[in-house]
Amino acid sequence: MQTPVSIKDKKSFIQWFLNHYQLKKRESVWILNYIVNHQKLLSNIHFVREAKFCPRGLVMTSTCSDEVPFRFYKKQLVTTDAEKSFHDIRMNQHEPLYIQLNFNKSYQNIFYAAVLVENPFIPDEYFITEKDQKMAKQLLDKTIYDSRRKSLQKEIDNALDERNQQTFIELSKQLHKLENAKSDQPF
Repeated sequence: MQTPVSIKDKKSFIQWFLNHYQLKKRESVWILNYIVNHQKLLSNIHFVREAKFCPRGLVMTSTCSDEVPFRFYKKQLVTTDAEKSFHDIRMNQHEPLYIQLNFNKSYQNIFYAAVLVENPFIPDEYFITEKDQKMAKQLLDKTIYDSRRKSLQKEIDNALDERNQQTFIELSKQLHKLENAKSDQPF
């Protein structure tokens, strides 16, 4: 379990950030200044990565980053309207608000790292890469193939034991078809 970030540390970080970075939207500065001056709100602020997955997420970007300038997420809704976002933040100070700040080398910044908390809303599959998905599919395909092949071989052996020529021929065709299809697979 993570240690909660103190209100004092959040406030210091926001002030440091505002002194060192220029935001793409001036309304972002207003929102951060509002947050800094409201203890109740500060106690419900959490700095995270990937705020888009949070029930109430706010993404603000500095001019030194190529990311989107501003996004506010509330449940399934997304807006770029900073004034509507500010109104929601002001009216719902008791609700958790998850903030993602995009700025140059944010992943390497010790001040940001000090206030970042783990985002509990990121889905498990979010970090699975395309390569991982491809490898998992290949493994699954191979497992299915091996299982089907083994089952057909057992049924063929049974057909031979029972001297059932018609079943033997049909199962042999299925096995042959399965093995030909396997040659098209990368596993």
